[in-house]
Amino acid sequence: MSLVARVVPDVTGVDKVFDYLIPSELEAVIGIGDRVRVPLHGRNVPGWVTAVGSTSEGFTDVDETKLRSVIKRLGYGPSAEIVQLAQWASHRWCGRLRAFFVAATPSTLVATLPTSRYLRDQVKVAGDQAVSLAVSDSRSLLVQRGPLKSPIDAMIAASLVGPTLVIVPTVIRARLFAASLKRHGFTVAVLPEDWSSAAGGVDVVIGSRTAVFARVPDLRSIIVIDEHDDSLREERTPTWHARDVAIERAKQASVSCILMSALPSITAKVWAGDRVLKSDEQEVRSEWPQIQLIDRSLDERWSNSLLSSDFIAELRDHSRRIVVVLNTKGRARLLACASCKSLARCANCDAAVEIGAEGQFSCPRCSAQRPQVCMKCSSAKFLTLKPGVSKLREEIAQAAGRKVSDVVEVTGGGEDAIAIDQTKMLFIGTEAALHRVHEADTVVFLDIDQELAAPRYRASEIVGSLLVHAARLVGRSDRGGKVMVQTHSIDSPVLQAMATLRIDQYLQSVSEMRSFLKLPPFGALAQLSGSNIDDSIKDLQSNVFVHVSASSDGSYLVKAADWEVLADVLSEVEKAKGVRLKVQVDPARA
Repeated sequence: MSLVARVVPDVTGVDKVFDYLIPSELEAVIGIGDRVRVPLHGRNVPGWVTAVGSTSEGFTDVDETKLRSVIKRLGYGPSAEIVQLAQWASHRWCGRLRAFFVAATPSTLVATLPTSRYLRDQVKVAGDQAVSLAVSDSRSLLVQRGPLKSPIDAMIAASLVGPTLVIVPTVIRARLFAASLKRHGFTVAVLPEDWSSAAGGVDVVIGSRTAVFARVPDLRSIIVIDEHDDSLREERTPTWHARDVAIERAKQASVSCILMSALPSITAKVWAGDRVLKSDEQEVRSEWPQIQLIDRSLDERWSNSLLSSDFIAELRDHSRRIVVVLNTKGRARLLACASCKSLARCANCDAAVEIGAEGQFSCPRCSAQRPQVCMKCSSAKFLTLKPGVSKLREEIAQAAGRKVSDVVEVTGGGEDAIAIDQTKMLFIGTEAALHRVHEADTVVFLDIDQELAAPRYRASEIVGSLLVHAARLVGRSDRGGKVMVQTHSIDSPVLQAMATLRIDQYLQSVSEMRSFLKLPPFGALAQLSGSNIDDSIKDLQSNVFVHVSASSDGSYLVKAADWEVLADVLSEVEKAKGVRLKVQVDPARA
C-alpha cells in the first residue's frame, strides 16, 4: 500500500490535478492544503495537495509504477475546509482552481505556525447584543446600519464569542479596524502580512476580499462589512464575490455569517429574508448625513453647464472642504427632452436610450426600440447632453473665486494617492477621489446620470454604493456633512430612497424588477468572450436550459435559472478543444 497526493500545480495555464506518490519519509508531514514541490513536464514546480489517499483503496486510476514522487514539502497552505471551499468556488464561477489557491496562500513560505493567542476572555467591553446572540446560536444576519454608524460594535460582539473573520472592502479600512480592536484588548491578524498568525490562532482575522479564504482555526463567525461594495468582487476571471464565498463558507462550517451594509444588495436581501437587524426610525436619521438632490431641469441659468446655482453657492463658502466627483469612464450618451428636460429612457428597463440607425430610440441594455417621443410630455424634440469636462477644473476655480492651482485633480493612478495635497480645500476627480481624500465637508456628484442611466442591470446599486461612500466621507465633518447630487432624474427610486431614507421601498421595487426579468439573484448570468467560440455559442443557443444573447461589445450574455445549471453548461463549453473562452459569472457591469 502506498499513499498518493493529488496535487494542483502552481503553473499558469495548467488546470489539471496530478497524482504523485508520497515518499515514506514525508507520509507523516504532508496534509491536505500543504504546499509541495513536484516534477512536471521536465521541471520541478510548486503545487497544493488537494487530497491524500492510498492506492489500495483505488485512490488513483493510474498504474502506481508510473507515478512520480513528491520531492519535498514546502510549507503550510490553505486548510482542508478551504480546499473544499475553493473547489466549490471554482465550479460556481467557472474558474481555474489555481486562482482560488493563490488567493488562499501566503506570499512567503510558512514552515511552522505560531502558538495560538486568544485574549477575548480579558476584554471588558461589550458589543452589539443582537449580534452576540446570533453568533452564539450560529445564526446568520443582515445588519442594516447607516454609513455614520461604526461596525466596530458588531465586530466586538462576535469576537467575544469566538474567533472571527472580518472581510472589509479595502486594506486601509481593515488596518484602521484592526487598530481599534487591538485597543480594546483583542489579538488581531491583518491579512495578507499576518497570514501565519491568523493560521496559528487569534481573536480576529481581518483583511480585504482574499481574506475570505484565510486559514482560521476554530472559526465561530464571518463578518462582511459593506457587502454591497464592488471592491469585494474580483475583477479578473474568475469573478468571485467575497460576500457569496463568505455565505458558503459559513454554511459549510455551520457558523454565523453577518453581512453589514447601509444599502444592502438585492443578493443579500434575498439571502437574509426576515433575518434583518435594523435601527429604529430615530436612529436611522442619525446614521446618515444630509443628502441634497439638485434638479438640473429646473436650473435655467446654468442649463448648459455642469455647475448648478446650488453648487456655485457651495463653492463660494471657502470654509468648507469640497470633493467634486465626475465619472467620465464608460459614460452613456444622454438625451434630454427639449421641453421638460427629462432624460430619454427605455420603457421596459429604464436605461438611457440612444438614437439607432433607423432614427428610433434604441436601448443598449435590452435592445428594445421605440419612437422618439418623450414619455413625460410627448414632445418629439430632444437635446444631446454634452457636458464639457476639459475645462471643468478652470470653470470650478473661477466659480469658486480661487486659483486653478487650488483645485486638486484626483485620478485613479496608484501614485496619485501619495501626491495629493490633503491641506487643500477643493478636489475634483472620478470616484477615486472618494477613496483618496481623507476628509470632506461636502461631496458633490456633478452628473450622477452617467452611472444612473448606464446600460447595466445593476446601475442603481452602483449609484447607491457611490452615495454611501460619499456619506461616510462627510460623516466626520464638524461643519455639518452634506452630499449634493445633481441630476436630471430627480424621480429616480435610488436617489429618492437615499434622500428620504426609505431604503426598504427601493429594495423592494428593484427586487421585483429583477425577479420579473430573471436577473441575479433570481437567475444566473454570465458574459462570454474569447476566440474560436462561434461553434460553442451555437451549441449554447441550442441548449434548452440557457438563453444566449449578443451584446453590443461583441461578447455574449448567457442566462440560466440558477448558477448550478449555468456552471454545468459552461463547464462543457470550456472543455471544447481549441476554445479560448473568458467567462465572467455574475458580471458587475453587464
